[in-house]
Amino acid sequence: MSKAHRGKGIRDQVGSGRSVCPVCKRGGIKTVYEYESNGKKYKICKNCKASIANGKKQEAVAAL
Repeated sequence: MSKAHRGKGIRDQVGSGRSVCPVCKRGGIKTVYEYESNGKKYKICKNCKASIANGKKQEAVAAL
């Protein structure tokens, strides 16, 4: 089966969805998950999304 359309949804975003994650400060990583903190929306990476959901990165989120 062809894989021509894989990732099509993020190709139209700036930098193909890649930027610096505001939580872990890693660069060149896909930041496609939205997170809202203090009334502001942030785009975070997959690893930080999972860590926040499991309650492991609460101090980093509070710094946003």
